[in-house]
Order: sequence, then C-alpha cells, then structure tokens
Amino acid sequence: MEFTQDKIDLIERIIKNDRKFANNEDLYDDFFNETCKRSLNIVKTITSDATLEAYLKKIATTSILNVLKDSGRLRRTKDGFTPTKEISIEQIHEEKQESGNIYATAKIIYEPADIKDTPEDTLLKKEILQHVINSLEKINNEDPDKNYLQIFKLRYDNGMTQKEIAEDLNLSQSEVSKRLFKLMEKIKQAFN
Repeated sequence: MEFTQDKIDLIERIIKNDRKFANNEDLYDDFFNETCKRSLNIVKTITSDATLEAYLKKIATTSILNVLKDSGRLRRTKDGFTPTKEISIEQIHEEKQESGNIYATAKIIYEPADIKDTPEDTLLKKEILQHVINSLEKINNEDPDKNYLQIFKLRYDNGMTQKEIAEDLNLSQSEVSKRLFKLMEKIKQAFN
C-alpha cells in the first residue's frame, strides 16, 4: 500500500514540527522513511483524522529518536537522551577540577521540560476512555443478567481477582473468567 498525498503531507508536517528535527534537517529522508515504515499498518486501520495524527506524532517521535541514536547524534543517559555534542554540567565540573577554569568556554544547555502527556495525548486518552465507558454501559444494558458492569468495576476499579469476584457474586471462577473475556471481546467490537 502506498500513502496518499494527504498522509504524506501530514507525516512531513509532523516530522518538521518535532523539536528534534531542528539541527538535524539533513536526516529528513531517514526520519520520513522510518516513520512511514512504522506507520503503515496504523494508516490502514485508523479512519479518524485526529486519532491518526495523534498516533503518527508518537510514531514520528520514536522514529526520529531511533534515527538519531543510529546516526550517533543522541546518546542515552540516566535522565533520557542527550545530543552527543552537549556536555553535561557534571562533565564540566570534572574537567574544571582536572584542568583549571574552563567555564569561560563552556556552553551550558538547559534541558527542556519533559512533559509526559501532550494535550493531544490527554484528549486522545479521554476520548478512548469515554468510548469504553459508553460501550460498557451499552453492553451491560443489552444483557443486564450477566452483570458485566459490576464485574468490570470489581476487576479493574477495585483490583479484585477473578476468584474474589466469583465469591462476591456467588458465581464460579470460570464463569467470571468467561464473562470478562466476553466483555473484552464486545468492547473490541465496539471499537471496530
């Protein structure tokens, strides 16, 4: 499958907006090829533009990191990844003690704040969670005798084991297991 022009433009825009793209423009082709290779299956299955863009951002970030690591421009440190051209403050301090005053020639680079979830990630998680909740309520209303919603809450909200749920609802453990499996299948179908 080949990408349509709108998907190619989207991937290109995402790559060029990534903060690691700056000063690494010469690796654009590698970033693009790696992102396309990793996103081929996602592009085929996702129909929502917002969801696709959110997934492509994650894939592009990972692809860019991998290309930069493979090209020797990034190295892993205990705090994450650091460009190989940068010198940490600890290294400067060690070199100062060895050779005298090198602070005048040191280039200090401050790490940007590491935000775990972007606003798009948070929005995507909320949308997915809301879809799961709506699906759960619909599934439970279609077959209220199965207590799907109650089993789900006991298992995932309260962290109870299948055996504990079985005792609480006066069911067999295998029946709880079957209902949980059936519930997960129905939720997967709701996403398709």
